[in-house]
Amino acid sequence: MAPVCPAAERVLKGGCLCGAVQYEVTDAFRYALNCHCSQCRRATGAAFKPFGGIAAGALRLTSGESLLLRYGEPLGHDAHCGRCGALLYSLVDNGSKVHVTYGTLRDAPTLRPTAHIFVGSKAPWFTITDSLPQHLEFP
Repeated sequence: MAPVCPAAERVLKGGCLCGAVQYEVTDAFRYALNCHCSQCRRATGAAFKPFGGIAAGALRLTSGESLLLRYGEPLGHDAHCGRCGALLYSLVDNGSKVHVTYGTLRDAPTLRPTAHIFVGSKAPWFTITDSLPQHLEFP
């Protein structure tokens, strides 16, 4: 993926658990959410997936691209490290955006999650205890 990164914008670094796949992304997320849908829970093994949404061109793989395991279609998939299995990002909206998993960032993004989505299918054993807005689906 080619970077779309004006010189004045901060660049964040991230990568998978084993370090084989590394990326850079512009710190210009358009939205950040906590997704509680069953697919995100299964993909991460957690109660929800915190992620930031940004134009696909803002993400650049810096190493390990050949190791990526893409689950889904060419223009809509989850990208995992083929060695350790870490979910790095999801390509969405017909390939126009990526949802970068915040847990794989080494640097802190400026935009923090602003809401919980798909709480209608959240894990029954998890209680949301913050005051962020909650949406049954994608707002």
